[in-house]
Amino acid sequence: MLEVQGLTLQITVDGEPVRAVSNLSLNIQPGRVLALVGESGCGKSLTAQALLRLGEFQGVKKTSGKILLEGIDLDAMDRESLRKVRGGKISMIFQEPMTALNPVFSVGSQIVEVIRLHLDMNKQQALARAKQLLHDVGLQQVEQLLKQYPDSLSGGMRQRILIAMAMAGDPDYIIADEPTTALDVSVQKRMIHLLRNLQRKRNLGMLLVTHDFGLVAEMADDVAVMYAGEVIEYGAVADIFEAPSHPYTQALMQCRPEANREKHATLKVISGQVPAPGRWPSGCRFAPRCTKKIASCTQNDIALNCWQSPSGDSSISPSPHMARCLRVAELQ
Repeated sequence: MLEVQGLTLQITVDGEPVRAVSNLSLNIQPGRVLALVGESGCGKSLTAQALLRLGEFQGVKKTSGKILLEGIDLDAMDRESLRKVRGGKISMIFQEPMTALNPVFSVGSQIVEVIRLHLDMNKQQALARAKQLLHDVGLQQVEQLLKQYPDSLSGGMRQRILIAMAMAGDPDYIIADEPTTALDVSVQKRMIHLLRNLQRKRNLGMLLVTHDFGLVAEMADDVAVMYAGEVIEYGAVADIFEAPSHPYTQALMQCRPEANREKHATLKVISGQVPAPGRWPSGCRFAPRCTKKIASCTQNDIALNCWQSPSGDSSISPSPHMARCLRVAELQ
């Protein structure tokens, strides 16, 4: 599996080091989709990029924790070994299809480059594979498409090409960073089915980064809910949807249009905003926005023994704030 153990990431804000992600642990297993859910600014994309050490190019520093690919620490890999992992063992579908492709190279040259970097193929073989990949993601007239440049394509076509490129090196794991956010609603549904079918057909492990619970319900097997740099709830999709434990997860569920179907009902929202890194409150980071908080929510020394994973996975290490909120529930 692709495993994250106690990951802590640090960024620089106004010249000062600030912790952006704290003690985060995830398990991405072959054949399963893990959704990482949370509001914008909670650290989802930073976490996704850290799995391939891409944050290093943007000044993001890992201060503790491990990222293990089938038991091998990615931090221990040299540059050449890591290059083979990126796009080979683990590939990524980036968030913005309009800017993720290189505008000065044709679609064909970009896909062929990925194939030849990771698979033992000559140019003709790579070109034939590129055509097949484009067919697999539902594109037509691929001979002409391979010669085109990204700026002549729609957002939906670019997203399909990014998916084809992610599959080009025959990876075992895929990181999909909000793959449907920039697409029209009519295109999103097709992308969801395409991704899910490819994932099942190839038995891929997938990390799906999103804030859309509808997408989670359609694609994911497991869910990790993230808030202010921490995973606060982790479990199977059915468990999280039927019985969310954390007040933040409960509040997110209430914000869905499906939860506000009564006639003339006003869509519920969570008051306030996610605190910025370096400005986290003491105790539970959700406490300032929580309608269920009590005095102990601002305390730090809370035992972890009351926490249980909804999926029964005892290997997952929760944050102290998960235990704190379940303790609050017991007190109430």
